[in-house]
Amino acid sequence: MSKMSIDAGRDATALRRRALSGPAMGARWSATFFAADDVDEAALTRRLQGAVERVEQQMSTFRADSDLERLNAAPIGAWMPIPRELMHVLSTALEIGRLSGGAFDIGVGDLVRAWGFGGAPGPDGGRIAGLAGRPSFEPPKTLQLDPAGCRARRLAPLRLDLAGIAKGFGVDELAREMRASGLSSWLVGIDGEMRGEGLKPDGRPWTVAHERPSVGERDILGVLELSGAAVATSGTYRHRVEVGGRVLSHTMDPARGAPLENDLSAVTVLGETCMAADAWATALLVRGASEGPALARHLGLAALFVRADGTVEGTGPLAQPAGA
Repeated sequence: MSKMSIDAGRDATALRRRALSGPAMGARWSATFFAADDVDEAALTRRLQGAVERVEQQMSTFRADSDLERLNAAPIGAWMPIPRELMHVLSTALEIGRLSGGAFDIGVGDLVRAWGFGGAPGPDGGRIAGLAGRPSFEPPKTLQLDPAGCRARRLAPLRLDLAGIAKGFGVDELAREMRASGLSSWLVGIDGEMRGEGLKPDGRPWTVAHERPSVGERDILGVLELSGAAVATSGTYRHRVEVGGRVLSHTMDPARGAPLENDLSAVTVLGETCMAADAWATALLVRGASEGPALARHLGLAALFVRADGTVEGTGPLAQPAGA
């Protein structure tokens, strides 16, 4: 009998709530779970910290020696070996990019830095102007993947940036470690991206707050229940820069080659994996208040769209009248 089945069958009174956390991707990872007294919290913390560390070492744009940055620095046309996990994330990113009509675009790394995000000191007018004629990100013309050989190559001078998907994948890696440790009831997350499994001892699912997209304050718009599901939010209200008296979001609009400016403040997506939810939240945000919900309904995605005027629209299992 596996440890998971042992834990699941124990008297709920024998399980105690635990909470662990650590640094991850410029934020914090967290794990809340119920387990018996014999759980080794120190060992589990090392496993969870190691999981997010591996993701950062492979996918961070803040580490010059990460696998992603090695690929960004490689000569155009040169095949580069990459880890299996990075291949999985790149493949998923390209598929969501295709399904979203290019709204999810991992080839915007130079734009991100030129506009003062991704560790850049601030907007650089010269760099922004120099990117006006940048090639569009059109894989496989601009990026080719060889999953069988676990290698990739860039075919155009575009800088790859996985900020819209890597954090979600990191949450999925936390989930994988929790399962591997034999735990059956837990909630893991990095910043606002979360994934829950099982039920709490009282038989209720895990609950997470759906934050109202308000600048400079924290307010709750509602509550979402998670059991065997993940949630991610992308918004225009957190990471921002001021340019010429205008406050701009860190999310890039690939079609305009500039920070996103539309009628949405935030999009929250529920999914089976946090990686997919993370990427789709960004893609739907970029598509806007009209095209975003239409695409979500077409694909059967569970999403909540919060417009700039505060009205809310849901799709799929989260469907509700606009303005509810």
